[in-house]
Amino acid sequence: MLEFMPLILFAVICVVLMFGFPVALSLAGTALAFAGLGMGLEALGINAHFDASFLSAFPNRLYGIMTNQTLLAVPLFVLMGVLLEKSKVAETLLDAMALLFGSLRGGLGISVTLVGMMLAASTGIVGATVVTMGLLSLPTMLKRGYSMPLATGTICATGTLGQIIPPSIALVLLGDVLSSAYQQAQLSMGIFSPKTVSVGDLFMGALVPGLILVALYIAYVAFIAWLKPEAAPPADREELMEELGHQGSLFTLLLKGLVPPIMLIIVVLGSILGGFATPTEASAVGAFGALVLAIAYRQLDFKTLKEALHSTAHVTTMVFLILIGAALFSLVFRAFGGEELIQEVFESMPGGVVGATLVVMVVIFLLGFILDFIEITFVVVPIVGPILLAMGLDPIWLGIMIAINLQTSFLTPPFGFALFYLRGVAPESVPTSAIYRGVMPFIALQLAMLVALAFFPELATWLPEQF
Repeated sequence: MLEFMPLILFAVICVVLMFGFPVALSLAGTALAFAGLGMGLEALGINAHFDASFLSAFPNRLYGIMTNQTLLAVPLFVLMGVLLEKSKVAETLLDAMALLFGSLRGGLGISVTLVGMMLAASTGIVGATVVTMGLLSLPTMLKRGYSMPLATGTICATGTLGQIIPPSIALVLLGDVLSSAYQQAQLSMGIFSPKTVSVGDLFMGALVPGLILVALYIAYVAFIAWLKPEAAPPADREELMEELGHQGSLFTLLLKGLVPPIMLIIVVLGSILGGFATPTEASAVGAFGALVLAIAYRQLDFKTLKEALHSTAHVTTMVFLILIGAALFSLVFRAFGGEELIQEVFESMPGGVVGATLVVMVVIFLLGFILDFIEITFVVVPIVGPILLAMGLDPIWLGIMIAINLQTSFLTPPFGFALFYLRGVAPESVPTSAIYRGVMPFIALQLAMLVALAFFPELATWLPEQF
């Protein structure tokens, strides 16, 4: 029984989190309780397979977290997203795209998908994108006669693109964790000059799968508009212009709403892909660019700036507290011999590395119902990542698979986070069942993307190799 203490620790953590206790405190508190139990049993002469020397590494872990240059990108990208949200860039962008495509059948759905992609590339936060799109576009789509499942499904699915479209906060955190896991895997294989994988590599790896998903979403909306015209009717451009309260030419609105955010995205991503800046440096450029846009749109006052900084500090503090709690959990898990136990399980599993990867993907998918991507990235990936990478998996491919897997989990009823976000801002006239039905086709598209990545890893690895 005691040899399975690592698995018991993991199960207890999941149960505690399901009760709604703060994640960081749950991770650290449960880990300390199990560490105390292990040391107590050892003191009584009972072999609990607990090596207390692992805990002495905790101060070094804390120092490593606080001096990690990569993690500086987190508050800067969060600030960039919050400023863009509060400066009404998203609202102007959505209006411009709706007027550009709205006169086509399915045009509003296509515009929502494209704007969702741009917001994902601007904010990188799933919740912010879903809520923003739900508040801005859902009333217009329903008023124009769109079916509830199509409208809600499109908004939820495009909102989760923030998980995979660079510069995603999820990819920043995942890239940092995978970098450590990759080095650890190589050292365990006797490679003492290990190769590295960076957040920029993960950004490049996510670009092609992310754009393919956007194309699949647009193709689905266009297909439904062709198959059932009444589900996605065209909108009259003049009426839409009047309803949205815009005066002047469409070109002026497009120039105002489309060009600034696209230029910001090109500068941020282009500097990373072109090798001119690291993700941390590019995040600083992005935050400054968002500040300039907020001033240019005349939406920045002292109150707005204060709210943006407060929101950024709140999210950043949460991320780092979880990271500290996860570091303590990881040390206690390893002190109980958890890493060796997981390795033995994976190596004895039928199907070898394929079977092990499949099991990990299923577990991460299920955990996505109860844990946020931050907890999964900091708790699960450090445990399974080094073992899977030592079995020969490509770190970039594994990272993109995990990101899309979590994206699918956040979209899946009844526990998907994106569904909760939209339910919170959708009118009461929209039943929850309509939201569930609406996301099903998009879940199928994302699963198809996962299968395509499994058979064609080059979809994720080709672009990083070229750079």
